[in-house]
Amino acid sequence: MTFKKTLLASVIGAALAATALPASVSAETLRIGYAADPETLDIHEQLSGGMLRLSHLAFDPLVRWTQDFQFEPRLATAWEQVDDTTVRLSLRDDVTFHSGNPFTAADVVWTLERLKESPDYRAIFEPIAGAEAVDEHTVEITTDGPYPLLLNLATYIFPMDSQFYSGTTEDGRDRGEIVKAGNSFASRNISGTGPFIVTERRQGVRVEMERFDDYWDEDSEGNVSHIVLTPIAENAARVSALLSGGVDFIDAVPPNDLERVREAQGVDLVEVPGTRIIGLQLNQARVEAFADPRVRQAVAYAINQEGIADRLMRGFATPAAQFSPPGYSGHNPELTPRYDLERAQALMAEAGFADGFSIDMIAPNNRYVNDAQIAQAVANMLARINIDVNLRTMPLAQYWPEYDERTSDMAMIGWHADTEDSANFFQYLSACIDTETGAGQYNYGSYCNEEIDALVARADRETDTQARNAMLQEAEAMLHEDAGYIMLHWQNLAYGARDGVDIAPVVNALDFPYLGDLEIQGE
Repeated sequence: MTFKKTLLASVIGAALAATALPASVSAETLRIGYAADPETLDIHEQLSGGMLRLSHLAFDPLVRWTQDFQFEPRLATAWEQVDDTTVRLSLRDDVTFHSGNPFTAADVVWTLERLKESPDYRAIFEPIAGAEAVDEHTVEITTDGPYPLLLNLATYIFPMDSQFYSGTTEDGRDRGEIVKAGNSFASRNISGTGPFIVTERRQGVRVEMERFDDYWDEDSEGNVSHIVLTPIAENAARVSALLSGGVDFIDAVPPNDLERVREAQGVDLVEVPGTRIIGLQLNQARVEAFADPRVRQAVAYAINQEGIADRLMRGFATPAAQFSPPGYSGHNPELTPRYDLERAQALMAEAGFADGFSIDMIAPNNRYVNDAQIAQAVANMLARINIDVNLRTMPLAQYWPEYDERTSDMAMIGWHADTEDSANFFQYLSACIDTETGAGQYNYGSYCNEEIDALVARADRETDTQARNAMLQEAEAMLHEDAGYIMLHWQNLAYGARDGVDIAPVVNALDFPYLGDLEIQGE
């Protein structure tokens, strides 16, 4: 096949309205209405749900999770523990990148080295000491000590085309450089092994993909040949696009519309219990009061999580008092939501802030279910303890750069554990910031508790499951007491699809639909 050049992306101001979507498509075309589109084409530039969705379309992981959280072979066909710190993986020998280059162990090694350089990924891959290509289709990955989660990490290794991304551009820039929110070769060009080739991308407007003719997975029953992804940030517009036939598949069906979609003719609603924590971070570097644990505790006590889950989320969320949802290694059943307005007011007075203060807060308006409405509700609740909140909400493409620069006093973020393990929450959201290791990469508040970090680090070297769980449960209790992250709820997932678009087998609690396996039934 000939390599189809994938995009010269340009940012265009407004998303297409639902009425502008194509009125008719073939049975094998999938028209998607997502709340947001991928922020870039460089899968190591931004660690986000949108980017991981793109990774599962244009790339393949070494292994991936099944719906019941088992490991499924993908580019790695088998693995064995050679010793306490080494795992050997056998790789497929019949895989071609979109560029036409063959996939080999050298691509895995190159990708791992790049992951360890990525500001967003290096904390996850910090335990990896190195990788070596034993031969063209065998790779050994070593860790710097016993590490129980290597296969979990393998679900986030999407081998990149090392030949395609090596060398320099015409203006002398490294084709493999990672530039946060920048204009790099990798942010504009893409070559993966996945089921789809990106053929057009206009940021915030449209992404088009075509089936890769030489895709290796001949056993897949997926028959989607063309994808048109249109970001539709506004909830009502996204649902209307589905019900009117403007799109075939949407994510993030809002709680207010669940019954409407469930009862509508010609569409199906699929609900999935979620594990993504939604919460708030208090920027201690900008607001001195937030360095006082009593003030942080007051914020936690002032927020009625159960009220948000009941009234704003219509029961489509579970109030949380910790990172770890039930079933995760660190879930601590003793921790429960603690709404208590009188206690919150008393803590503010005890800390010397009875009269309160003013802060700026940012939140996305198209990333999490009802994110802008939740942020406004939180602002109203904090007013009751005399914290006056100037709230700004914005689309995700604008939000991430502001978040990365920590430009406000308070911010909302949701997090799904990359390794499906409790430690990942701590490593990214609450760990003391370390730019060398990547720890605390998404610790917007600059919170730091070295005792918690040390406990989580010990847990990550503990191969005794019960002992490890106990350590992580203790870490959750310590973070709860310190109010190092303001917990709101675990967000459930809901998707809508037109009849004949069988999404139930390809969606999962990770919120990364495996659309390469999607089968559309012809009319």
